[in-house]
Amino acid sequence: MSEYSDIAIRQAFDIAKIYDAEVFILHVIKDSVKQCAVDYCISEELLHELEGQMFASARAGILSQLAKFASMGVSRVTTDVRTGSPHDEILKEAEERGVDLIVISSFGKTGLARYLLGGVVRHVLAGSTCSVLLVK
Repeated sequence: MSEYSDIAIRQAFDIAKIYDAEVFILHVIKDSVKQCAVDYCISEELLHELEGQMFASARAGILSQLAKFASMGVSRVTTDVRTGSPHDEILKEAEERGVDLIVISSFGKTGLARYLLGGVVRHVLAGSTCSVLLVK
């Protein structure tokens, strides 16, 4: 979660208020915990515990981020956390929920992604069957 996602959420909430629409907030955990690295492996139990902590942390982060926008008066907000390829998961979520509009930030959090259109955004734009609002 970043200042860029804050801008996208604010824009989504503004639109939702105008159209009395529901907002779906999705956080994608790109890399799940790997059970083995070279010759070291962690137990299945520890793997599940670590994954549970990642999901709990992501959910807490979403709730903390949404608290900033509580005064905007959007009452229908659904959150979800998934693991996988961010663009694939965004497109799957949009398809499964029948989303009319995807609001996404044009900038990532790190490196050149701040200056170039990110790979996630490029793939979402190319693969989406609904409109995409790119927020900068």
